[in-house]
Amino acid sequence: MTEEQLSSFHPTLPPTTEEDRFFWLRLLRSRKVGPATFRRLLREHGSAQNALAALPEMARAAGIDGYEICPPGVIEAELKAAKAANAKLLCLGSADFPSVLCDLSDAPPMLWAIGDTSILQRRAIAMVGARNCSSLGARMARGLATDLGKQGHVVVSGLARGIDTSAHLAALETGTVAVMAGGVDIIYPAENAALADKIAQTGLRVSEQPMGVTPQARHFPRRNRIISGLAQAVVVVEAAAKSGSLITARDALDQGREVLAVPGHPFDARAAGCNLLIRDGATLVRSAEDVIEALPKQVVTCDVENPTLPHMPDNPIITGTALHQEILSRLGPSPVAEDQLIRDIAATAGEIGPALVDLELDGRIQRQPGGLLSLTA
Repeated sequence: MTEEQLSSFHPTLPPTTEEDRFFWLRLLRSRKVGPATFRRLLREHGSAQNALAALPEMARAAGIDGYEICPPGVIEAELKAAKAANAKLLCLGSADFPSVLCDLSDAPPMLWAIGDTSILQRRAIAMVGARNCSSLGARMARGLATDLGKQGHVVVSGLARGIDTSAHLAALETGTVAVMAGGVDIIYPAENAALADKIAQTGLRVSEQPMGVTPQARHFPRRNRIISGLAQAVVVVEAAAKSGSLITARDALDQGREVLAVPGHPFDARAAGCNLLIRDGATLVRSAEDVIEALPKQVVTCDVENPTLPHMPDNPIITGTALHQEILSRLGPSPVAEDQLIRDIAATAGEIGPALVDLELDGRIQRQPGGLLSLTA
């Protein structure tokens, strides 16, 4: 993009009034507007209100008939639910928005938060792992979270059963952040309701989903990129060879975060993913000291007033679908290296990564050993 083209776009500035926040929410909740498209539309049109006015015509130009933007009543109901839950809206570019997220190409424009938002300004380590973890895995997670907390680190996880629960419990006193797959007011699993209440009292719960949304399978991979994005490093304690924890690890690599793993017995399927990560170069973790030594010397941050401008497509409302088709057209039954695919498409790993996750979850592509990809037979 030329300097002349860049100058024609407005910087992403946070909303300053209730009306502005209303339009931000309405734009993001409109059909086919994801985080990256939201930022592109905002920069192209200067405000969420202008972008909303332009959306129907853009949809018609993209061949989408009967497109309607999100009704005002939907946003009114969401704001009412947020008030009832004592949730706060954090907007990209504002002082309380986590600056470590704004360098992501698909950074969430807004997060709902319940609890102490100042915790987002502290150094953080993400811990993820198996829901059906072993007793040794749970013990390791508790020990790591306790020791990392004592050394000033916030523990970030996903409030799931198993490793997530153990990590959150151990870090309640020192600081923990739970990234929710559904609405920030919807506790899943229900058995963690008491834990979620404690986190809201001493730490923080966050979610990019609308209030009241029950988590669906497709929400978890999107949630995982926020878990890794909030942290300097991701520690995988136990994980099967194909698990959501490995998706989080891939997100971390795409985001430039450190990936670490606790080794396990070769016969234990719950450790297979961790052992694969270590084989492929992840740092082996025996204690919190191993984690501390592997951390980058400087925290990942960016300028929230002028976040990096993503590549601007001619028609941002159909970018995701077009990228999916581009990936599928370049894959076949014979495996192709992921880095070669990225070079062929001339996109960044941050742009390709989420699309690959979507296609993998849809069962359209499959990963092979050695970082290879192929179409699903």
